[in-house]
Amino acid sequence: MAAFVVRRIAAGALLVLVISFLSYTLLSIPGLDVGRQLLGQSASQDLVDAKNAALGLDRPVLVQYLDWLAHAVRGDLGTSWFTSENVVRAIANRLPVTISLMAGVTLVTAVLAFLLGVWAGVRRGAVDRFVQVFSVIGYALPNFLVTLVLVLVFAVHLRWFPAIGYVGIGESFSGWLSTVLLPVLSLSVGSVAGVAQQVRSSVIEVLRQDYVRTLRARGLPPSRIVLRHVLRNASAPALAVLGMQFVGLLGGAVLVEQIFGLPGIGSMTVTYTTRGDIPIIMALVMLTVIGVIAVNLVVDILIGWLNPKARIA
Repeated sequence: MAAFVVRRIAAGALLVLVISFLSYTLLSIPGLDVGRQLLGQSASQDLVDAKNAALGLDRPVLVQYLDWLAHAVRGDLGTSWFTSENVVRAIANRLPVTISLMAGVTLVTAVLAFLLGVWAGVRRGAVDRFVQVFSVIGYALPNFLVTLVLVLVFAVHLRWFPAIGYVGIGESFSGWLSTVLLPVLSLSVGSVAGVAQQVRSSVIEVLRQDYVRTLRARGLPPSRIVLRHVLRNASAPALAVLGMQFVGLLGGAVLVEQIFGLPGIGSMTVTYTTRGDIPIIMALVMLTVIGVIAVNLVVDILIGWLNPKARIA
């Protein structure tokens, strides 16, 4: 298992390096006059050129990238060109909001999807048809439509939750819960639908295996067969789908944070990308890439633990 983890980490580090270079190169496209954006259209060209030189933008892109990389590996991600805010501090202030959403959606998805999937795969019949219909509808519904319905019903008509805003968990737990519940639910519908369908299919496939028939013939209780044998073998493909859903949530979080007025990484990405603030954008790209790699690593480790044959791949 240790060699398996080391191989995955080494591959992840190489991927981070390649993506960081490609991202920096693409962001440094010709014509992106940062000095002009900072000083305004009325500034003289000499002042604009001096500003670009002060930011190091007059150097070749490769030199700029190597300079950024040398500072990044030491934990220095620089300061925002437009707000002069320390990049690490700016992201640290926003990160708890997005982590609240991602952790909440992952928890809701893992619990509900496995319950629905196992229920449908074991019971079949009407329960199976209900879960399949729910999965199709839940997966097909766009996030913005689910969000709109939740806001109109629970925030506007019932007034149970605020429509916008965010309260930190350190300020008030109930306030934090009330501000993240609707965003988490809006992101969870599609995620639960997708994972539940995979769990259902995996459970049905495992239940058809010969060793399950043997266990039944020996008189083991059905609940013990499902919990101790079927669920373990059916979890590997479901975990892979759960990991992919988590990665996909990063894109959905951008829209949901904008709608609910949450000061998270998603809304930050939109704001700073339109400005061309490379230090902030590069930090956000690296954070996303490392997050995706970390999630995939955890999923690979769990799958390798559930199915030792997977460690060989």
